Amino acid sequence: MANNQMDIKFPKGGVLLVIIVIAVIILFSKSTVTIGPGEGGVIFETLGSGINTEKSYGEGFHIVAPWNRMIVRKVRQQSISDEMNVLSVNGLEVKVSGTIWYEPEFANLGLLIKTKGEDYERELLDPAINAAARSVVGRYTPEQLYSSKRDVIEQEILDEVQNVLKGQFLLVKRVLVEDVKLPSTIRIAIETKLKQEQESLEYEFRLSKAKKEAERQKIDAEGKAVANKILSESLTDKILQEKGISATLELAKSTNSKVVVIGSGKSGMPIILGNQ
Repeated sequence: MANNQMDIKFPKGGVLLVIIVIAVIILFSKSTVTIGPGEGGVIFETLGSGINTEKSYGEGFHIVAPWNRMIVRKVRQQSISDEMNVLSVNGLEVKVSGTIWYEPEFANLGLLIKTKGEDYERELLDPAINAAARSVVGRYTPEQLYSSKRDVIEQEILDEVQNVLKGQFLLVKRVLVEDVKLPSTIRIAIETKLKQEQESLEYEFRLSKAKKEAERQKIDAEGKAVANKILSESLTDKILQEKGISATLELAKSTNSKVVVIGSGKSGMPIILGNQ
């Protein structure tokens, strides 16, 4: 039987070319990095001095030497939330929950990672926040923490954190104290006190309103009394007589008048007789 099988032979150098192509593809895939929106990157030079602090890479496609590594981190504004146990000024333990808004300095991302490590939030940000919160909360009573001092506390914590992180390539933008949890007995006592203070303010308001109304009525009455006095002093006998004559003449014109007697009574006023 004849052998119809055909031997397939690669051209000379074909195997080597395939190997080279595969190597190039692998090398290219390891040499390209895409940095996403809101991210930044720095080069770790494996054969060099480590983190290259001279340049930060922004969003987009980048080619990197295959023996180097691109470290990509978020550089947009971010937030972390935490709850911690702290002591008030009188030694009472309270739980404070809050949120911090922060972002790395893009231009100094390499210095941040080189000096603080890739996990710089845990190494740098968390200790700064905890220290600032304990320092600030320790200045206030539980009642102040629970009610009126929230905005002041937020600003003081922000100021302290910014001071601690100054020059360390990490920016803290805002601090929000979301909740302050006190022992139930202390919380109930504070709420009862605040309610009583509110009721007292409402009672004082009603008293003040009633007092003002009484003063208004007194002033109104005094004004009327003065006006009546002035009017009484200005009405002489002559003026009253003239007004009486005018009134008599008006009555004389009335169709209901029958007889008008011109004269005067004891008061000197005309006497009107007969009407219907």
